[in-house]
Amino acid sequence: MADRASVVEKIREIAERVGASVGLEIVDVQLLGGGGSRVLRLFIDHIPGSDLRVPVVVAEADAVESQAEGTVTADAGAIEASGGPTDGVSLSDCSYISHAVGAILDVEDIIPGGNYTLEVSSPGVERKLSRVQDFERFIGHKVKVVLRQPIENQKAYIGALREVAQGAITLEPKPGKSVQIPLDQVEKANLKFEW
Repeated sequence: MADRASVVEKIREIAERVGASVGLEIVDVQLLGGGGSRVLRLFIDHIPGSDLRVPVVVAEADAVESQAEGTVTADAGAIEASGGPTDGVSLSDCSYISHAVGAILDVEDIIPGGNYTLEVSSPGVERKLSRVQDFERFIGHKVKVVLRQPIENQKAYIGALREVAQGAITLEPKPGKSVQIPLDQVEKANLKFEW
């Protein structure tokens, strides 16, 4: 049996290939559980500047389709706007990724044991930031960063993301104060929505 990290990486490669063909990026891939109760979660968003779109699909909220070795679920309740009023992830986007990726996973028998539930949704307004391009895309936005080791006696920062350069990000936690954080010291980071 392949280890979980290699399975997740293979799933990411498949999902990214499918998503890129219709202007969608894969923000995160999570494979949870074991045995007969695995859950595979894919978080998707539109690729900035892409004119590609998912073909219009008529789908019901909470559409569920049983497949030979898995269940594919498009959860409309989990879909939230991610960019602007016309920029959000739609049910058609989720349904397309569910069906296309689910079919490939089943045919190639990627998930050990074969039984799983596939959930596809937007990353939400406080989306995870993990890759350099995620940080670059959201320069100027408010983010929360948790560190592996403290910088200036602090392990967490919330502030405006000002720069990404030379393997580090620059945050402005308050006007006139900035802190430079090496990307390899970021344990987790996400957008911080202001209510």
